[in-house]
This record gives sequence, C-alpha cells and structure tokens, in this order.
Amino acid sequence: MPTNQQRREAAKRKLERQLARRAERAKRRKIVGVGVTVGAVVIVAGLVVFLATRGGEDAAADNPPTSSPEQPPVQIPSERAPMPERTEALPNPVSCEYPEEEGQTAKTAEPPNGGDVPSAGTVNVTAQTTAGDIPLTLDRALAPCTVNSFLNLVKQDFYTGTECHRLGTRGLQMLQCGDPNGDGSGGPGYTIPDENFPELSYGRGILAMAKTQAPNSGGSQFFMVYGDAQLPPEYTVFGSIGDQGLEVLDKVAKDGIDQSTAGQDGTGKPKTQVKFTGATINS
Repeated sequence: MPTNQQRREAAKRKLERQLARRAERAKRRKIVGVGVTVGAVVIVAGLVVFLATRGGEDAAADNPPTSSPEQPPVQIPSERAPMPERTEALPNPVSCEYPEEEGQTAKTAEPPNGGDVPSAGTVNVTAQTTAGDIPLTLDRALAPCTVNSFLNLVKQDFYTGTECHRLGTRGLQMLQCGDPNGDGSGGPGYTIPDENFPELSYGRGILAMAKTQAPNSGGSQFFMVYGDAQLPPEYTVFGSIGDQGLEVLDKVAKDGIDQSTAGQDGTGKPKTQVKFTGATINS
C-alpha cells in the first residue's frame, strides 16, 4: 500500500503533467491564432490591392484616356533621295493602254487617250489639301503612261474630295492617297501599265504609284515618300514632291497614326486629315 507521502507525490506529478499539457495546448492555440491572423491580413491586403486594381481598370474602361500612349518621335531624314533615271530613253511618243477594271468604286473616270503620249518633259501640278498645298513635278521621261493618266484624273477633278488613307512612319515612310473608297480598295475604273526599270529606288521626295501584287494593276492610288522606303523596284516612279509639299508631309507624319486603324505593318490612317480640295496643272 502506498504511503500518504507517495500518494501526495504521485498527485503532484499528475498535476504537473496536466499543467504542462495545458500550457502546450495554449501555446499551440497561440501559434495557430497568429497564423490565422497573418493569413487574414495577407488576404485582406490582397483584396485591397485586387479591388484597387479592378477599380482602376473599370475607371479606365468607363473613362478612356483622352490620348493614346505616346509614340516615339518620328525620325525623318533631311536629305532628298536622288531621282532615278532610265539608262535608255523611251521612244517619243509612246502608246499606252488603259483597260477597264471591274470592281466597286465610289467614283470612276474616263480613261485617257493612249495614243501619241509624250515621253519627254515635266509637268507641274499643285495638289490642294486640307493639310496644305503639295506641289508635284511629274516626269514624262520616267513614266509617260502614268503621267498621262494622272493628268487625266486631275482634269476630271477625280481626286477632289478623296482622302489620304494610309500613313507609314517607320520603315516605310510615306503617305498613300487617291482612293475614292478611302480604304485602299478603289480606283478610277481602269488600270495603267507598270513602267518600272531595275534602277528604281525610293526615298525622300519620290512620287510613285501604288498597286496590288498583280502586274499592271495601278489606277488612281499613289504614294508620296517623305523619308525612308526600302522597296523593290516594282512601283512606278513618275515624279517628285516639292519642298513645300515635304513640309506638309513631315507635319502629318509627326502628328502620327490613328492607332485604332493601324494594320500589322504599322501603317494606318493619319491623325491629321489630308483631304484633296482640288488640284491644278501649272504647266
């Protein structure tokens, strides 16, 4: 039989064990509580960040910025590109064909007379636009059939009311105009022949015809190069752009492209409208 002293010592040890277990349980509860508290703080902080971010996005959606992200400044070379020259002059005069083109276009014109077209000399034309006057010098020696067609369209006021629909500011620095549809799909209702030669090159001050991938597919659309343009010699060069015209093009280019219209090649509608109000043959 255990003595009273032994019983007291056993009870004391039992009590110490109970107290130790209670302390351990209290310690664990404290640790769990801290973890829960930290977790709650993290969750709350995350929710604050999430809601703040969502609030910003919703505000941007409801109140879109008044201006698009700033684009890097357009770098425009100051030197003109040399005008290309034929190594062998064309016969003078030449004959040109202007076959009818099928397709939907907002405006058509009568094709020019293709017989006895001169292939020497220049003609000055001033294009009046909403962005300013653009003087052009057309060179018959480079592309007599193209010059003949361009003058024909000017005489019929074909370009009046049309808008330049495509601007390139990097890689291909040009402004494309002359489409009555305003989207690159229109023409005068007839096509003109290609007048290319291997020595053709493009750069600041060059005036050239636009076309599709098909040969002899040009019509009324043309492009004015104000900067760099690394292109194969597949686009008929038929003249040059005067200094005043280059100043107009430089300003339009620096104003930039409407990014909502930009294509995969980076070209798009210019922010500054360039709409033809008329064109005058000066000589």
